[in-house]
Amino acid sequence: MRNIVVIICASVMVAFAYNFLLIPHEILSGGLSGIAILLGIVTPLNTGVLNLLLNLPLLILGVMKLGKRFIGYTILSVAVLSISLYIIPVYQATQDPILASLFGGVLVGLGVGFIFRASGSSGGFDIVAMLLSRKRDFPLGVLISLMNGVVVAISGFVFSWDAALLTLVSIYATGKVVDTVHTSHIKLTLMIVTSQGEEMKKQLLANLYRGVTIMDAKGAYSGEGRQVLMTVITRYQLAEVRHLIKETDSRAFVNILQTTEVIGMFDRGSK
Repeated sequence: MRNIVVIICASVMVAFAYNFLLIPHEILSGGLSGIAILLGIVTPLNTGVLNLLLNLPLLILGVMKLGKRFIGYTILSVAVLSISLYIIPVYQATQDPILASLFGGVLVGLGVGFIFRASGSSGGFDIVAMLLSRKRDFPLGVLISLMNGVVVAISGFVFSWDAALLTLVSIYATGKVVDTVHTSHIKLTLMIVTSQGEEMKKQLLANLYRGVTIMDAKGAYSGEGRQVLMTVITRYQLAEVRHLIKETDSRAFVNILQTTEVIGMFDRGSK
């Protein structure tokens, strides 16, 4: 219930940022939402309706390919965001486009970051990233940057290059805030110390599609035997892994390390 409330509130926050700060100044957001904003400005259709229509094919794909919990929360987020965009009136909260770009990006980043922490996503490119992160070591950061670069370029050609630069500021601010709220690196190394090593291994292998290394250990104070499981994941999997670990062993000790680089295979066959 807490996750549902967080996702609803965060999605409404994102909608307010769009309708009060970004859209009045023809500033786009990143991803499919940015394309929905663009089409909402240049066509008679409402941005909320467009956001839902653009996300619909990816949501259908996600239902078939992704976990029920993640895609269920994502559908909730997309639905609340789309409805909020439809209901909330477009209002120019500030006359300064730079302030609108910066604070709009920050509010969107806060909303998306909290949605990530609640084990969901705001749809769009996040679903694509989640699908790719389950299959191979794909350069997700590069892919998302290229997609957002297309949005910025479109903004420049359709509106003005001032609008494109403001869109770039907004996307940059959003990314920084999401990283702060959620996690700051695409790849993370997990060290899981648990007494339920075999069950934890089964759960990780069944749900992550990543290799897992197991080491035997002993508590320095208690002297009790433990297993240490090490694996590398993407940031898109962190919320899912947190839930999985808690369900398997609520007393497990988990150390999450920032990973600068991974050399060698990144999938299950590497370990």
